[in-house]
Amino acid sequence: MVSTKTSFKNKNVEQELMIPGRRNFLKTTAILSAGMAFSSPVLRAFEKKAGKDSIPLSYEGKWVPSTCQGCTTWCAIEIFVQNGRAVKVRGNQQSKANEGYVCPKGHLQIMELYDPDRVKVPMKRTNPNKGPNEAPNFVPISWDEALDTIATKMLELRTNNEPHKFMLLRGRYSTGLTDIIYSYLPKIFGSPNGISHSSICAEAEKFGPYYTEGYWGYRDYDLMKAKYVLIWGADPLSSNRQIPNVINKIGKLLEQATLATVDPRMSSSTIKSHEWLPIKPGEDGALASAIAHVILTEGLWYKDFVGNFKNGTNLFKPGQEINEDDFAEIHTNGLIKWWNLELKDKTPEWAEKITLIPKEQIIRVARGLGNAAPNAIVWLGPGPVMSPRGAYIAMAIHALNGLLGSVDNEGGTLRSNKLKMGSFAAVDNYLDQIAKDGGAKKKIDQRGYKTFPALASGKSGGGVVTNNVANAILKSDPYDIKVCIGYWCNFSYSGTQGKRWEEALAKIPFFVHITTNASDMTHYADIVLPAAHHSTEKWCSSDSMANKYAFYSIQQPVVQKFWDVKGDENEIMWELALKLKQKGFNNFFDYLANEYKDPETGANPTNAEEFSIYATKIKSKPIYDLMGGWEKFKEIGIYSSEPYPYRKLWGNFGTATKKFEFYSETLKKALQEHATKHNTTIDDILTSNNYIAQGELAFVPHYEPPLRKGSKEEYPFDFIDYKSKLNREGRSQNIPWYYEFKKMDTGDVSWDDVVKINPKDAKKLGINNGDKVRLSSITGSIETTAKLWEGVREGTIAKCYGQGHKYYGKVASLDFSKGIPRGANNNDLIPDEYERLSGSTSRNGGFFGVKIEKITSVAESDYKQVKKIFVGEIYPNPAINYATVNLTLMEDSYLKIRIYNTSGRKVLTVNDGYLNAGTQTIKIDTSTLESGMYICHIESDSFKTALKLIITK
Repeated sequence: MVSTKTSFKNKNVEQELMIPGRRNFLKTTAILSAGMAFSSPVLRAFEKKAGKDSIPLSYEGKWVPSTCQGCTTWCAIEIFVQNGRAVKVRGNQQSKANEGYVCPKGHLQIMELYDPDRVKVPMKRTNPNKGPNEAPNFVPISWDEALDTIATKMLELRTNNEPHKFMLLRGRYSTGLTDIIYSYLPKIFGSPNGISHSSICAEAEKFGPYYTEGYWGYRDYDLMKAKYVLIWGADPLSSNRQIPNVINKIGKLLEQATLATVDPRMSSSTIKSHEWLPIKPGEDGALASAIAHVILTEGLWYKDFVGNFKNGTNLFKPGQEINEDDFAEIHTNGLIKWWNLELKDKTPEWAEKITLIPKEQIIRVARGLGNAAPNAIVWLGPGPVMSPRGAYIAMAIHALNGLLGSVDNEGGTLRSNKLKMGSFAAVDNYLDQIAKDGGAKKKIDQRGYKTFPALASGKSGGGVVTNNVANAILKSDPYDIKVCIGYWCNFSYSGTQGKRWEEALAKIPFFVHITTNASDMTHYADIVLPAAHHSTEKWCSSDSMANKYAFYSIQQPVVQKFWDVKGDENEIMWELALKLKQKGFNNFFDYLANEYKDPETGANPTNAEEFSIYATKIKSKPIYDLMGGWEKFKEIGIYSSEPYPYRKLWGNFGTATKKFEFYSETLKKALQEHATKHNTTIDDILTSNNYIAQGELAFVPHYEPPLRKGSKEEYPFDFIDYKSKLNREGRSQNIPWYYEFKKMDTGDVSWDDVVKINPKDAKKLGINNGDKVRLSSITGSIETTAKLWEGVREGTIAKCYGQGHKYYGKVASLDFSKGIPRGANNNDLIPDEYERLSGSTSRNGGFFGVKIEKITSVAESDYKQVKKIFVGEIYPNPAINYATVNLTLMEDSYLKIRIYNTSGRKVLTVNDGYLNAGTQTIKIDTSTLESGMYICHIESDSFKTALKLIITK
């Protein structure tokens, strides 16, 4: 491959480098990549046969296995490679988890790989000032210069005896190699600050299963043996987890089971459901308690798991307490306590007033679940629980699985089989005293503080509080951060109230971003390192589960790297370790070089690629030994376990009592530990963390009224944030298909970003379909397009998360060079608040209100020349080579119509002259235009407008 030094000798490149600004970031790297592409014969994807009689390249190809990382299912996939180019994706045909299926997310990764806006070479910032309006003025540099700069800045911290002021930020990751960068690098260097993204994702969801059955993790589901499935605050046909598995099985599931969905908006899963419960946001705890009340009063609990009254008579009567000695529990703990403290008064009639779900439907769903028990699933998602009081909601919803006896049971909720995987050597022998002292410091995210219990896995401060890192940096509490490396993360976009992150990143003296695309967070970087694409250019492996099977799958390069990129968790770590050694700090390199021998030959790694392969082999060896060796693993790509055995945990749950806990001794212990740590009481801890419960109520699942930011009078609408079925852990937003197929998300519109408003609410506000509106909360405002839609309940509005990037590429941004986003970022509206018992970011459950204002900034006089444009978007028939624009001119007018590509370059002039008054139909010849999005710009002396032109060929 042509070196960057050789490329820089090109006179044109030198001239381009002198142009400051973010636009030059893309322009420069495009020129560099062009030089590499046309100079390097190893780029077989674009190789041509020599000679005038050359035969076109063959269309024969090969399916190469890898792993998709579009969500946390980490599906095993296969990528079809033709002549060195990846062209198609499917599920791994040997997979028992997805059974050869892949969801829409999976198909987008080819466009991610070949995204022309990818970061192609290392870059450095030349503008020392940082801020939203400060252009970084990035210029290309060599890998040697980039790593040398990083190593120098890191070692300055050790010289000053402050290695703890180094921070590693992790977004999405691979389960196989993440420890190398996330854990071992900070530990050996001397920092406690390996900070993961986890708590902005779904940690509150894990709280419920942990404090009832002792399991901090995502669940699997036995869909094919279920008779009733209640999906609660999730949309597994679109996002969350197990998407290919659910898409594959939804047809048969609907034939054999009842499907119900609790969600204030009509999701893809809702559309398929027999029952839709459009709950008032934030009131999910009330609904869960009412369903439990009905199951108990009607005797529908699963007695083989829960137990029964000793005299055989059902004593659960509304409003009446019960003597605990009258009930003999089997595999559960505290059912009668739960009834007496919470459930006895939680009738369907009571819940109807709070949840706005008719009591008849509550009773019907409860009976359906009870009659199907134990083959009933209550599928808990993040929707109701990633909210300020979501921990007890998570417990209340998951406790229903306990009542139904569906936990760890046939047709119910499951865990995962254990796979025997290799492990990496401990780092203890590579820690010097500086590392030991630095690593003993408090973590930067304030976990374990009084107001951040973060009780993951039952420990005070056991979980991460990702979104609070920005606040901690701004307050220098517990200290300041001086050097930071972030990979596969974009927290200034994905963190709520993101301006905090912008300010925090601007405050960090030296920030390195490892990324595929120059993103919102990259805007604050001092050094940018181009990351290899995860599923197509990187060595790794991952373990996951679905459909009752645990599986282990390979990630491997399926094509040769097109640009000068390196693997984030492996190759870059080797190169950085080598540079640190050259500057006198040997420990990290010695650890990698000595402890990552090839498990088959015993050879030590001598370069980054060997290290990446050996690390993957170490982790995978127990797996591939069962398959016939490493080469077989690379060929097949997946190993699957035996089916999950039912009921193996009954009598041995991971709780304090070894039982499924309706009265959680496990939570009681964790809260007491946290209270003792801060010399106070559990009641005080709960009050300090936004909860209402006091006394014994704190240890059972229960209802608490939602905490809401913004008064109903000023901010009357509850805001529903949800995820697109095209989101791929933040990496799909610069792909044209993302916008072209946006209409796949229920209620959404292609090539637009819309807020869904119930027509009855819109009528009161005088808002019509397509109107531009401003949404405002107590923390900010965004502008978007109104979509009138009956799929969202009155009093709420819904907007899909995923658009609104200031920076990510020429498609994600309307103007990348100026940081003008396409669409709007929901996080600009969402206040910075937490579910503090788990450390999770609050983003769901309607915990904040918004107001809606119609934007009327264009005066009617501006429309005197063009009375009406009949289309807002142009979708010409692929079978013909023209598109049409219809308009009515009130008088003879001079009219210009020009077509621009998404880079802002004019590609076609359609009209440039006078037209007569009246209705005009103007044809646009599209025969010379490639598939993609264009802007049709229409202008007269007093009018300007632009239409989106979408061409498909």
